[in-house]
Amino acid sequence: MKKAAKKNPESTAPVREFSREVGRRVRKLRTANRLIVLATVFVEIGLAQQVFTWSEIREKFEATNPTLIASRMGIDESRAAEITAYLRPNPDFSTGADQITLFNTSPSLASSAQVYRPLGYYFPSFSVSYLHERDHKRELRLESARKSTDIAASTFSDQERGLLFNLRNAFVQTLQAKAVQQNARENLDYWDRELAVNRKRLAAGDLAQVDLDRLELQRVQFESDLETALVNLRTAKIQILMLLNDRAAVDRFDVAGPYEFIDRLMPLEEFRNAAMAARPDLKEAVQTVELARTNHQLAVANGSTDPTFSMDFARNPPIPFYFGISVSIPLRIFDRNQGEKARTQVEIGRSERALDVTKAQVFSDVDSAYYTLTSALNLLRPYRDKYLKLAENTRNRISFAYQNGGASLLDYLDAEKAYRDTRLAYLNLIGSYLTAAAQMNMAVGREVIQ
Repeated sequence: MKKAAKKNPESTAPVREFSREVGRRVRKLRTANRLIVLATVFVEIGLAQQVFTWSEIREKFEATNPTLIASRMGIDESRAAEITAYLRPNPDFSTGADQITLFNTSPSLASSAQVYRPLGYYFPSFSVSYLHERDHKRELRLESARKSTDIAASTFSDQERGLLFNLRNAFVQTLQAKAVQQNARENLDYWDRELAVNRKRLAAGDLAQVDLDRLELQRVQFESDLETALVNLRTAKIQILMLLNDRAAVDRFDVAGPYEFIDRLMPLEEFRNAAMAARPDLKEAVQTVELARTNHQLAVANGSTDPTFSMDFARNPPIPFYFGISVSIPLRIFDRNQGEKARTQVEIGRSERALDVTKAQVFSDVDSAYYTLTSALNLLRPYRDKYLKLAENTRNRISFAYQNGGASLLDYLDAEKAYRDTRLAYLNLIGSYLTAAAQMNMAVGREVIQ
């Protein structure tokens, strides 16, 4: 028997070194792959969509909308005017110097040995005066300024109410576009499944090529619906981003919320009462009437005379020191404030008429929104309870009958179109309901329908 040859360690060393080198490179490659995967995950997280609910959108809107921020500054300006309105008149101080001898012009003094004294007969005087405002002028000015601040706050709330309606509309349009897009995608997926079945029928000789071509052409309508929904969704998102003053990419921004309707409404009288208590423009009209009355009181008070009290201190040789007190009262022979009194009185009447107009507008807004909501609900109920199921069942039955030769291609296409139109009309009706709900919230002045 031949003995086995012994292995030479020197001949196997390069092989082992090569194996170790391969192992190190494999481990490095795995580590690099892990890092690439982690980096990809982090990038995807960074580029992920930010989804906002309505409450989050509203909070961000109130913090970032430039129109609201500028309007809020108007309230601060009005508060600053309150400081000016309540300022007291400053006292007046005056001083004088008299009987100063500038030149030695007396012959007796010039011929004598007496020293020239220019301040020998110096007569200094000091006077302090203060205007006293009567009939609570300062208090009335402060009250008028404070009521102007209240009006500025109500004006801000009314402007915010209108902007929130625009924001809510854009939010609803985004939800509606998302629902329509999802519906279009489901219709396209359903039609692709139908095409797959009919292609098998064609292969089996159970369907003519011209019928399959007509079914293929119908797919263009589904693709068009999907692209239109995508454009509408992007447009609605852009509107929200504009109101938020946000420069984020449209694809990284999204909203979420229930896209459904509530099948109940409060009585109309409750909506009216809520609007009378919460509408900021109605509150502003009431405050305007109060301001007009305060301004009339201030005009009457400004017609009163304000005395000026003065005190004099002086030295008049040979009297070393004396003081005097005086009171100055203007003689109002002609009342120059009659026009302002008449104007403010007329302003009271004008403000009261404007208040009546605002009340009528509140009732009109609430009634209009209420009946719009009622109409939307009257249409939504039969769609939900009857027409949606009927359209879906009809489509399924016609599809089954067409595949088994019991219905024509035209009947099949009509049934599919009827289902698509019914479903789209239902989604659009929900959008109309949510828009009417936003209109009701704006008419009331607060969110009464979530």
